[in-house]
Order: sequence, then C-alpha cells, then structure tokens
Amino acid sequence: MTTVMPSTDWRGAWSAALDELELDVLTVETLLADERRLLETPPANLWRPPTELGALPLELRPRADEILTRQLAAAEEIARRITANRQQAAMTARIETGEAVKRPVYLDCAM
Repeated sequence: MTTVMPSTDWRGAWSAALDELELDVLTVETLLADERRLLETPPANLWRPPTELGALPLELRPRADEILTRQLAAAEEIARRITANRQQAAMTARIETGEAVKRPVYLDCAM
C-alpha cells in the first residue's frame, strides 16, 4: 500500500530536500573560493537523497535544474584543480633541491 502525502507536505518535503542539497553545493563553492579554508575544513557529511518523496513537483524543477548546474560547475572546477595539482606535483618532483642525489649509479668495470 502506497502512502499518499498531502500536496503541501509533498512540496515542503521536496523543498527541504532541495534546501539541503543547495547548502551542500554552497559549501563546496565556498571551499573552492577559499583555498585556506579548503585545507583546514574538508567537508565531512555526504548528501543522501531522501526516500519516499515521489516525483519532484513541477514548480520546483527550475530550482533543481539550477542546483544541478551549480553541482556540475563545482565538479568541473574540482577536476580542473586536481589536474593542476598533479601537474604542479610532477613539476616539483623534477626540481633538484641540492640534497644528496639519490640516483642509481652505474660503474662499468669491464673497461
């Protein structure tokens, strides 16, 4: 047997779910904007979609689409920064620091 939510409860539940999702996106956007804060406070809680809500009300579709667009932009920025970080790490690994060189040395004694 399926439980039918009254129309206002249904919209309110979806609105609350979108509020929570939007807050998560805002947190990521804020962290991306402030590198120091990103290093000090990584996000801890993952958003979990609510259950038993049914279909998204049509009037909330534009808001859900806007949140999705922001999520995709944040994910793209994270991927860009990860790539830049890897490139920087590879470049840094090539820099000699003047410390004792730890390279293998081959000595040909056959000559």
